[in-house]
Amino acid sequence: RITFPIFNYFGEVVGFSARILNDDGKSAKYINSPETVIYNKSKTLFGLNFAKEAMRKKDEAVIVEGQMDCIAAHQAGFTNTVAVSGTALTESGLVQLGRLTKNLKFCFDADAAGQNASRRAGEMALKQGFRLKLIVLKNVKDPDELIKKSPGLWEKVVLQAVWFLDFYIEQ
Repeated sequence: RITFPIFNYFGEVVGFSARILNDDGKSAKYINSPETVIYNKSKTLFGLNFAKEAMRKKDEAVIVEGQMDCIAAHQAGFTNTVAVSGTALTESGLVQLGRLTKNLKFCFDADAAGQNASRRAGEMALKQGFRLKLIVLKNVKDPDELIKKSPGLWEKVVLQAVWFLDFYIEQ
C-alpha cells in the first residue's frame, strides 16, 4: 500500500489513508484512519492545506474524487485542486471552500458512482450559492489517468468545463 498523510486546514497531520497498489480483488482498496475527535473523514478535504492560497488567487476550486487525482493535478501545476474522501462532498466541505471561493469545478470519476456523487454534491453546492461547472472526461476513468496522458489535455478540459445545470438539462 501507499500511505497518504491527511492534513487539516492548518497543515497538521490528523490521519492517514492507505491505498492498495496491486488490486487482488480480495483486499479493501483503501484503509483509512478511524474517525476521531481530530479526524472526521466527511469534514476533511484532501490537499486543502496546500490548495487554499491558489484557490484564493484564482478564485476557483477544482474538486476531484481521489487522492491520486489531487496529487497528479498538483504535480502538473493545478494547485487549486482538492479531493473529497471517496465520493462524499459534504456541507462542511462546501463551507470550507466557500471561505476561499464561490467558483467550483467538479471532476469526479467517470463511473456511475462518481457521476451520482457529482450530481448530489452539485445540488448541495447550488443551494449554498456556488457557481458550479463540471469538467467532462471522455475516454478516461479519472483525472489522474488524463493528466498522465497529458497535462495539456487536463488543462483543456478544465478550461472547457460546462455549467452544471446546462450539463444536466442536456442529459
